[in-house]
Amino acid sequence: MTRLEAWSVDGIGEIAAGDDLAAIVGDAIAPHDPSDGDVVVVTSKVVSKAEGRMRLAADREQAITDETVRVVASRTHPGGVTRIVQDRNGFVMAAAGVDASNTPDGTILLLPVDADASALAIATALRARFGVALGVVVTDTFGRPWRAGQTDVAIGAAGIRVIEPLAGSVDTHGRPLVVSAAAIADEIASTAELVAGKTSGRPVTIVRGLARHVRGLDEPGARRLVRDAESDMFRLGSAEAHAEGFAAGLAAGRAESTADGAIRTAPGTESPQGPVADSAAQGV
Repeated sequence: MTRLEAWSVDGIGEIAAGDDLAAIVGDAIAPHDPSDGDVVVVTSKVVSKAEGRMRLAADREQAITDETVRVVASRTHPGGVTRIVQDRNGFVMAAAGVDASNTPDGTILLLPVDADASALAIATALRARFGVALGVVVTDTFGRPWRAGQTDVAIGAAGIRVIEPLAGSVDTHGRPLVVSAAAIADEIASTAELVAGKTSGRPVTIVRGLARHVRGLDEPGARRLVRDAESDMFRLGSAEAHAEGFAAGLAAGRAESTADGAIRTAPGTESPQGPVADSAAQGV
């Protein structure tokens, strides 16, 4: 690859529940002569609208709860509570991706139920229509640990290699790469966001020059980018990790106390009220 091109397209308009999004996207990209190896990037907003994922803004907190599988961290602030959660697809994000931007007043949008399936449906329709191998990426905007600002990432993908393992290759000095892996789908998503922006009204982008990453429709989707629990060193927020550690230590202290009949608590496992209250709680 020596050149990469990306441009957003006009012609999408406002999407409503039940619209044939694949046909609308196809009409929009048709004047741009779709070619083998192109990647069509679609924001999750229009996918959610087409799939009827709109709710009343008054139901926002309940919607977040309904979309949440696991609370990673929560913080109270003057405006309310911010929840960082994991959704049913494994993605960790603020408010389960429930958002009020680019949607009519008084409404919110939930993420697609299965963005990989959404991407596959669009990719299948576009390949059939144009007779070329296209990849599709569905994007949403995420914050990132340890970094200010947000960027678009892939929450759905079809027909592309979403991650490129580089382990086994060597760097420019001949040293072997051991754990490096390029998050191709996320890099495509952020490239598309650079040219589309947040307020242009162009939710579809074509990225050209990445044909080596375009594959068959049986290629794993964006869910492959989710880090599994065993390899995630930061599964919990700091307050949640502290509370979990405290609970574990308290339980261990109680077990030790019960085992030898002594009225004592293992170091570091006192309850917030102190060892005396802890012993009283045990009925000692």
